[in-house]
Amino acid sequence: MSLAKPMLGLAVGGVLGLMDGLSGFFEPSLAPVMGSVITFSLLKGLVAGITTGYVSRRVHSMLLGILAGIGIAAVLSLLVILHAGMALFWDIMVPGMLLGAIVGFATQRFGRKTEPAAAGR
Repeated sequence: MSLAKPMLGLAVGGVLGLMDGLSGFFEPSLAPVMGSVITFSLLKGLVAGITTGYVSRRVHSMLLGILAGIGIAAVLSLLVILHAGMALFWDIMVPGMLLGAIVGFATQRFGRKTEPAAAGR
């Protein structure tokens, strides 16, 4: 049994976003703001995941699915960077784009194509 593409994107994006946020524990200077780091990384992953899943439902190309995931996650990462400061540009952008690429791949490769609802009987 496989999940519909948006739900798979939500699940994969959420898990990867949480892992991204928890990786902030490796940087001691982030200790005072770890709650925000984890929260915003998780939200970024969830939004990127479900959005990429919806795009993957319409686009049936592995390359376009991955590029859509990268683009969506890059925009969301940029929003976080604008709030957090440009000093963290690469620390936020690279994991965000990697998350998007993985979600784009997963939704294209493993997501179930939804079938249109049957017309009235």
